Amino acid sequence: MSKYIVYAFYQFLPVDDVVDLQRRLEQWRNHQDLKGTIICAKEGINGTVAALPETIHTLRSWFVSETDFHHLEAKQHGCDENPFLRFKIKIKDEIVTLGAKNVKPIEQVGTYIEPEQWDTLIDDPDTIVIDTRNQYEIAIGTFKNAINPETDTFRDFKSYVKSHLDVKKNKKVAMYCTGGIRCEKASSWMLQEGFETVFHLKGGILNYLEKVKPEHSSWEGDCFVFDQRVAVNHQCEAGEYTQCYACRMPLTKQQLQHPHYEPGISCEYCIHTTSPEQKAAFKERQHQQTLAKKRGEQHIGAKS
Repeated sequence: MSKYIVYAFYQFLPVDDVVDLQRRLEQWRNHQDLKGTIICAKEGINGTVAALPETIHTLRSWFVSETDFHHLEAKQHGCDENPFLRFKIKIKDEIVTLGAKNVKPIEQVGTYIEPEQWDTLIDDPDTIVIDTRNQYEIAIGTFKNAINPETDTFRDFKSYVKSHLDVKKNKKVAMYCTGGIRCEKASSWMLQEGFETVFHLKGGILNYLEKVKPEHSSWEGDCFVFDQRVAVNHQCEAGEYTQCYACRMPLTKQQLQHPHYEPGISCEYCIHTTSPEQKAAFKERQHQQTLAKKRGEQHIGAKS
């Protein structure tokens, strides 16, 4: 059995006092081995954390007994090492940033599609299938025949839809993301914009990889994740990628041999896109990480 549990969760639910929610989470965590990030906003909560199994069980119970988050969309899987360096609780305007006003997923979202029915939907030639993730995520894995909107941030999704999709022509749209949260927000916004039939993969790619066997799967490649593992394969095991911490792009072992790759500073994708000042800052960060490693410590950077 794996030593640690990675627990990803979210729920859209109005929060009256976000600061109080943050304070109570920090108080609870003071006595736990929890690491990862939790985002709190007036529209709900979103987090990916890791800890010993008993801690994750206690966290789930705490949400039910001490908060109104009784129906978290959650998934978990095991790993041998904690993939996070520290614990952070952030307060933001949105738990996933689309940048669209008056979007309320708690009131209106697209139609959920279970992983077992997903392939049938996306095989329909009348269905437009869109990957709502960013370019660096899509680079290492996606569903066959899915559209890559070539976005750098989730905020860009609105512009893509407005310039590439037609409410009258695109009658059936299916979307997916890593864990489901982006699609809940995006589908709510698209319905608000006039699209009538919008589907999204329930629980996202990670739920699909867990429920659908590889031999029956239409997923191709690995799935990018936002922790030290960088990516997971169809068995939800850590893949063989290293992330460029200048541009977030996941890199193969072969790409690490590229002359433009310098650990923590640049890779073939970003060598010409960052300024000398940025490269200098990246170099100093990498230097501090090297010193920390020599001391047998983990360099976790400045606190949020």
